This record gives sequence, structure tokens and C-alpha cells, in this order.
Amino acid sequence: MRKALFLLMLLSLALPAQKAWASEGGEKSHASESKKDDAKEEKSGEKKDEKKKPATHKITQSESYVMLEPFYASIMDGSRPQGLLMVGIGLDIPNAQLRERVNTEMPRLRDAYVRSLMAFAAINTRAYRQPEVTDLADKLQAVTDRYLAAKGAKVLLAQVMIRLNK
Repeated sequence: MRKALFLLMLLSLALPAQKAWASEGGEKSHASESKKDDAKEEKSGEKKDEKKKPATHKITQSESYVMLEPFYASIMDGSRPQGLLMVGIGLDIPNAQLRERVNTEMPRLRDAYVRSLMAFAAINTRAYRQPEVTDLADKLQAVTDRYLAAKGAKVLLAQVMIRLNK
């Protein structure tokens, strides 16, 4: 009840102050200031209609590098999941035409990577030892070459990590 009474008193004090500010020309002077700012922008050559692009974080300045989202596969021991294998990769594609083709074929390529990673995790990965990353890189490179039907895209491993269940 005290809070409601306090808010009511605060509101009753704020309304007359707002009316007094408006009657003294507060809104008009504010509007004239914004017109002056607009005139300054036009004189300086900047246009108000131009939209500024938001800043984006780039992994590298190289045009040929394409970063992919990490892939996950379960590490199984018999029929029980023991953890997750996470693999982060990127592709280095110097050829612009091949890079455009990779961008259009990305859903199929991601599917092939996930299926290959699941097979690798089932056969080669155990909870008690590290996976062989060179075998994994060779397997992902073979998948890339097969699905693109051309060489020229190099698979770069960014991260290979195992997260074990407790």
C-alpha cells in the first residue's frame, strides 16, 4: 500500500513538471536542435538514409576460408553412451567457383560429415583414449573430395574434443 501511495505522489509531481516544460518551448527547442543536427549531417556529406552495417566477427581475413559449425557424435560403450566427440572444422578453398559450389552443397556436405563422424566415433573412439586426429582428418578429407567430385578443398581441423559423462 505504501509503494502505491509513493508512486501516485511521484506521478502527481511529474505531470505538472512535464506540462511546464512543454509550455516553455522545451519541445520546440528540442525539435530545432534536431533540425540543426540534420543540416550538419547533410553538409558533411553523410546521408541519414544510409544504413550502417553491423560489425561482424571474422575468424580470418582470408576469403578462401569457410568455417563450419561444430559436429557432435556419441561415444558408445556397448549400448551405453559414454560421452560426446566434438569436432570443429573449416575448409580452405582457394578456387572461387569451388567455394560457391561448396556453399550451395553445404547441407549435403554437413550430412556426410555427420555420418562419417558417427561411424568414426563408433569404431575408432573410446572413452579411455584420445582419438587419432590424423585418421579423422583423412576421413573428412575423403568425404569432402567424394561429395564435391573435385580436389581443391582442404579440410582443416580446428578442434577435436571429448566430453565424458560422469
